[in-house]
Amino acid sequence: MPSEINVGLVGYKFMGKAHSNAYMSVDKFFDCTAKPVMKAVCGRNATAVAEFAQRWGWESAESSWESLVARDDIDLIDIGTPGSTHAEIGIGAAKAGKHVFCEKPLAMNMDESRRILAAVRDAGVKHMVNFNYRRVPAVSLAKQMIDADEIGEIRHARFTYLQDWLVDPMFPMNWRMRAESAGSGAHGDLGAHSIDMARFLVGDLESVVGQKKTFITERPAEGTSSGLSATAGEGTEQVTVDDCSMWLAKFAGGALGTFEATRLAPGRKNFNRFEINGSKGTLVWCFEDMNWLKFYSTECPEHAQGFRRIMATDDCHPYVGNWWPPGHILGYEHGFVHAVYDLLEDIAHDRPCLPDFRDGAQVVAVLEAVDQSMEAGSWANVERVE
Repeated sequence: MPSEINVGLVGYKFMGKAHSNAYMSVDKFFDCTAKPVMKAVCGRNATAVAEFAQRWGWESAESSWESLVARDDIDLIDIGTPGSTHAEIGIGAAKAGKHVFCEKPLAMNMDESRRILAAVRDAGVKHMVNFNYRRVPAVSLAKQMIDADEIGEIRHARFTYLQDWLVDPMFPMNWRMRAESAGSGAHGDLGAHSIDMARFLVGDLESVVGQKKTFITERPAEGTSSGLSATAGEGTEQVTVDDCSMWLAKFAGGALGTFEATRLAPGRKNFNRFEINGSKGTLVWCFEDMNWLKFYSTECPEHAQGFRRIMATDDCHPYVGNWWPPGHILGYEHGFVHAVYDLLEDIAHDRPCLPDFRDGAQVVAVLEAVDQSMEAGSWANVERVE
C-alpha cells in the first residue's frame, strides 16, 4: 500500500487551479492513506506553466504531456484540459501505466470514449471522471436518502443547469465555443454534469428526445481567454456549438425526466438544480445554495407537512466532519477536495473508483443519443456501455 502518490497535472487554467488547490488541501483536512506529491504540472506555454508551478506548489513543470506521462516519478495523470485532448492524453497515460483522473466530459464522442475506456482497462490502472457535484455534501445526502427509500419510487426528475456568461453577443470566442475543441456547447459542458447527477441519483437513462439551438452564431475573435473570461482579438469567428439544449428522457427504472442546459440565462450564474419527485416525497437542490437540501415527505403529519430545508453542514453529513464546525458552510472548491480524497484512497486500497471511465462513457452516450434524436426527429435509444 503506497504512502505517497506522485501526481502530474495537465492544464493550468480554470481546472488547473481547482485541482491544484485540492491536492494542496486534501491531506491537511483528511487522513489520507497515501498523500499526494505534486510532482509536475504541464502546459504548452513554458513560461506561464513554470510561473503556475511556483505559485501553486508543483515541484516542476513540463511543456509536453508526452514528456510528463513518460516520467518514472509520476503515478497519476490528472487531465484538466479541453475535451478534444482527453482521449489522446488519457490513452497515452494508461499505456505508460499511470492512473488517470480526467475532467468531464470524458471524450468528444463515443468512439473516443470506447478507446480511452479500453486503454485503462487493458492497462489495469485506476480511472475516475471528475463529476465534482456528486461530492457536494447535500448531494451525497440526497443519494443516501434516496437509497434509504425516504422519497419512495421515483417518478419525475428535473435537471436544470443555467449560466449567463455568454448572454452578451460581444463576449469573445474561446475554446468552449468551437466544436473542434469542445465537442458541443452547453449540451456537453453543462449537460454532462446533469446527466451524471441523474445517473447517480435516479439511474440509467434508456431513451431521449431533444433539441438544441445556437442563438448567437458569430462573436468577436478570441484575443486572450482564461476560465470564463476573455478579451477580443481582430475580426470575428463563427460559433460552432449550441447555446442551449432541452430534452426529455425515459429512465430504465420507469421515471420520466426533463433536462435543460444553457449559457444564455440572464441572472443565472451557476444554477445547477435538480428536483426529484417520488411516491413518498421530493428532494430539491441547487448549487447556488449548495449547502441546503430541500425535503418534502408525505409521511409527516398533515398539520406539519411542507418543505423542510436541511443544512447539510453537520458532522453527520458526508465529508463535513473533516472541515469546520457545524454550520460553517462549504464552497465550490470542496467538491474537488472530496473527489481527490476518494481517488487517492481508492488507489491506495486498490478499490474501484467512481464515477469511472465507464460512467464517463455512459454520459457521452446520452449526449450523443440526444443528437441522434434531433437528426431522426424522434426518440433515440441510449447505447449501453459495458
